[in-house]
Parts: sequence; C-alpha cells; structure tokens
Amino acid sequence: MKISAFILLLFLTGTLSAQSEQEALKILDSFSAKAATAPSVSMKFDLVTINDVEKTSDTLKGSVILSGDKYRLELPDNIIFFNGQSSWSFLPAEKEVTVTNVDKDDESFMNRPSSVFSIYKNGYKSRLLEETADKYIVDLYPEDLKSELVRIRLTIGKSLDLKSLEYKRRDGITAYLNVREYDLKKKPSPDTFTFPKEKYKDVDLIDMR
Repeated sequence: MKISAFILLLFLTGTLSAQSEQEALKILDSFSAKAATAPSVSMKFDLVTINDVEKTSDTLKGSVILSGDKYRLELPDNIIFFNGQSSWSFLPAEKEVTVTNVDKDDESFMNRPSSVFSIYKNGYKSRLLEETADKYIVDLYPEDLKSELVRIRLTIGKSLDLKSLEYKRRDGITAYLNVREYDLKKKPSPDTFTFPKEKYKDVDLIDMR
C-alpha cells in the first residue's frame, strides 16, 4: 500500500510539473509574440544589483528602446547604441565613445536586452510558479547544470507586459530589473540605434572592431 501510494505521488508530481511547464510555455510564447509584432518595446526601469558575498547593493535608473535586436540603452553615465552589427558605448562626461562588435553568445540583458523575449526557447526549462489576478510569475532554469545562472524569474502582467526580471547567479549576485513603464507603441526612426557622431564632433572615438 505504501509503495503504491509512493508511485501515485511520483506520477502526480510529474503530471503537475508537466502541466506547469506547458502553462509557462504558453504564457511565454504569447509574451514573446506580442513584443515581436510591436514596432518597438520601450521600458523605463530600476536595476538593482545585490552581492550577497560582499553584502553590497547598487541601484540605478535606466531606459531602453528595442526593435528586434537593435536597441538604445540609457543609463546614468552611459548610453549604448546597437544597430544589429556594431555597439557604441558613449560616456558623455568623458566625451568618449567606444565602438565594438558585441559577443553574440552573451544573452545578458545588458548585452542584448531583447533576449528577455526569447531566452526561454533554448537551453531552459520553464515553470509557472504563481498566477494572480493581474500577473504571472514564471521561472526559467538552465538545462546546463554548470551554468553560472541559478534561475531567471519573469513577472509578466496579464496584458503580457513585463513587470520585473530577476537574474540569480551562483556567485551570490542577483540582479533585479523592476519595470516602471512599458510601451509597445513607439515607432523609432532608423537612426535611433546608431551613435549620432555628427551631433558630438568633439567626442573621442575609440574603434575596437
């Protein structure tokens, strides 16, 4: 009797886990599709980085506008432009801009913000952790057990807008992206994602490509 109950428990646990993953994938597919069909995705956010090892935390405000893999990311001391091939990192205070080709394997938000809409499709298992009247909480776990990431947690509104994003790493660092504004209606001009060198003629350009 005890063995039968144990087998039943394992079966039910596996069934519920599969249902949770299917529900999570359905939500993530809808979330991704809505962003992909919009002319752009604009966000204003607070980025909080906590280091549990050194007992430190850091908070900064920023904004980003995305169109496919192209983006312009504005942080307090740095503006990053990416046109799909080259990245310009502009430091206004130093009057300096560095041009590089980005690492295509780096799926972090800071390197490729649009990955938030597609990262779940390859190398991750997903689980619907919680559903409330106004949001879903979905966890992503890397299939590679040696990954530096422990978990990615997305909080997605019922209207399929991003509420927050959490990256939890094995080295004790956790990054929280709390979204203050989310807009899918802006139509960016083609030059939005390229550094306007004609506007900043006195800026030193360092080309690392």
